[in-house]
Amino acid sequence: MGAKQIYFFALKQSQQQIKIYNGRVVLGDQILTGGCIVTAGNTIAGVSEKDIEARDAIMIDAGGKYVSPGFIDMHVHGGGGHDFMDATPEAFLEIARTHARFGTTSMFPTTLTSSRQELIDVLNAFELANSENHDGAQLVGMHMEGPYLAKAQAGAQDPRYIRNPDPEEYEDILDRYSTIKRWSSAPELPGAVRLGEYLHAKKILPAIAHTDAIYEEVVGAFQKGYTHLTHFYSAMSGVTRRNGIRYAGVIESGYLIDEMTVEIIADGIHLPAPFLQLVYKLKGPRRTALITDAMRGAGMPPGEFILGSIHQGVKVIVEDGVAKLPDRSAFAGSVATADRLVRNMISMANVPVPEAIRMITETPARIMNIYDRKGSIEVGKDADIVIFDDDIAIHMTMVNGKIVFKTA
Repeated sequence: MGAKQIYFFALKQSQQQIKIYNGRVVLGDQILTGGCIVTAGNTIAGVSEKDIEARDAIMIDAGGKYVSPGFIDMHVHGGGGHDFMDATPEAFLEIARTHARFGTTSMFPTTLTSSRQELIDVLNAFELANSENHDGAQLVGMHMEGPYLAKAQAGAQDPRYIRNPDPEEYEDILDRYSTIKRWSSAPELPGAVRLGEYLHAKKILPAIAHTDAIYEEVVGAFQKGYTHLTHFYSAMSGVTRRNGIRYAGVIESGYLIDEMTVEIIADGIHLPAPFLQLVYKLKGPRRTALITDAMRGAGMPPGEFILGSIHQGVKVIVEDGVAKLPDRSAFAGSVATADRLVRNMISMANVPVPEAIRMITETPARIMNIYDRKGSIEVGKDADIVIFDDDIAIHMTMVNGKIVFKTA
């Protein structure tokens, strides 16, 4: 887009206008210093490096801060003391509000391995909450993580409910709930390839997760639609030996298959600085999405929490910026927020601001097939906008043209 041009469309008189000016507007690889944005209703109506006349608009002076597309979290379990597995509209709404304070404007609520009935309850809660969500991040669609996972790579997933893909189960669920946009599973399981084909045919993203697959199995799954790796490095195989022979695992596959996209928990703990740098160097910002993978402790003070359903989950301890098992023998989940991910990529991985922003806006939007309306500041797209300072502290979050968070 030519930086010196003004992009604008005719406004309906009934549409409320908001004008954001005097900002460093992040547009792909470039930053418009002193840029101006005008929104009308829930849509971006104008973008320019010069002032845009909007006489009746609400005026917001960005004060030289960054103005970027809203952050998209394509893998999140909870926050603000709630988990999506609580299966109540109230939990969904409070999680959406919590993460909006940290710049998230769109999210894909994510399940944990559980009984079929629990999954149904969560999906029902999503549909109820979506109609009532007016002051938090938009609930774009559901992400099913499990229950079709490798028990040896269960991680924080409850092994009691891990099982092989069952066509009768997943076909029934998918027929009933069009809100499912992604399903993560282990591709080496019996029936997993068929699941991938079925999902791909329905334009639902099949993703590889909690898996002991080797390179050859990943290649076969990739060819059937498994084009994305869930929380790269976490709960997946690396180089292994079988009868003395070395096999490349899922991690190596992620690097070797150029078109494979990955997501990373860039909290600096799940993946310390060298790993963040390596992923950025080898996969790049257009193939790497930042995710929180946050549990209910996100946005909360340290202490004891329940991982998963408030009724069926397990006790964990949140300290040192991460959730741990009670004996502190392993991590038990992330408490990251989106601002922290961006901050870490810039400060720990030496990623330029525009590329760090791309990894939590355009890249997840493209992976989740919503880039036609989200992921960049362009005329006609949803007015999802974040204002933040040089420390990536969030000063304003706008979702679909409505300001849902703003500092004094």
